[in-house]
Amino acid sequence: MIGRLNIRQESEKREELLSQYAVKSRLSRERVITEEPCPIRTIFQRDRDRIIHAKAFRRLKHKTQVFIAPLGDHYVTRLTHTLEVSQIARTIARALNLNEDLAEAITLGHDLGHTPFGHVGEEVLNELYHLGFRHSEQSQRVVDLLENDGQGLNLTWEVRDGIVNHSKSRLNSLQQSWGKVGTLEGEVCRVADIVAYVNHDIDDAIRANIINECDLPPSTIIVLGNSYSQRINTMVSDIIEQSWERPAVIMSPRILVATDTLRQFLFQRVYNWHSAQKESDKAREVVRRLYDYFKKNQDKLLPEYLLHADEVEQGVVDYIAGMTDQFALRSAEKLSLMP
Repeated sequence: MIGRLNIRQESEKREELLSQYAVKSRLSRERVITEEPCPIRTIFQRDRDRIIHAKAFRRLKHKTQVFIAPLGDHYVTRLTHTLEVSQIARTIARALNLNEDLAEAITLGHDLGHTPFGHVGEEVLNELYHLGFRHSEQSQRVVDLLENDGQGLNLTWEVRDGIVNHSKSRLNSLQQSWGKVGTLEGEVCRVADIVAYVNHDIDDAIRANIINECDLPPSTIIVLGNSYSQRINTMVSDIIEQSWERPAVIMSPRILVATDTLRQFLFQRVYNWHSAQKESDKAREVVRRLYDYFKKNQDKLLPEYLLHADEVEQGVVDYIAGMTDQFALRSAEKLSLMP
């Protein structure tokens, strides 16, 4: 019965009502390996489901967002961050009449290659590996190769493009990024990522008693609001208003400046906070010692990490990047790598 109804084609017909700037699933640039279409799901819905069922997606629940292996139950993890980004992206995509399924698939996959210990782990691997390391590129490597026993997930070009090009530079302005994304839905993921982490990192820092709400720069409170929900609502509403009927996903200069000010505040008062630095230093040492150990003892790596890598160091990077915080800590302890 489903085959005769062909629900997917009905979904594709409805997509014709989307914005002229939206990506229509029937016009996708397809997958590297051609597959028979699903009778129920569009090509982007199928990508979303593959990502959700991936092992790398499950591991996100035990990977740190900011605080290293936090003990509290309510701190943001890489998984809850991903879900928040997805929710914000779907809201923006729906309001702008873009392809919500594509935006959702990109956001759910954007951090699959993230390291343990948040950006601390990413920085260390980037320093150690001679080819450098960026979690966005590793996320693409996960979906292209590492998942499904080396077969990858065979995702569409649009989802893969959004994943690899989602990152902004953490050290510079929010307007600077690593690459140019090829779809507006990918741009939605990029800006939703910013909205999510700026706001939930503030929330976590308040929960950890590192800062108080009153410590936030007064200029940002005036522009964005004085609560978590007000700030998100202000940012999202501004993005929708500024991007309406325009081939771009942007913030107004006023909101962008306030958001960037909050981000710089987080670097000064939270990310580089002296007590947080102690935990960060421990995390850096764990990653360094694991890297050095497996580089010298490749026989201790699981065989698949050597099978899917062009060189030993790439296999070491793949193994460490896939670890959760606690697994990395346990591995270092088990191997007696920590003093």
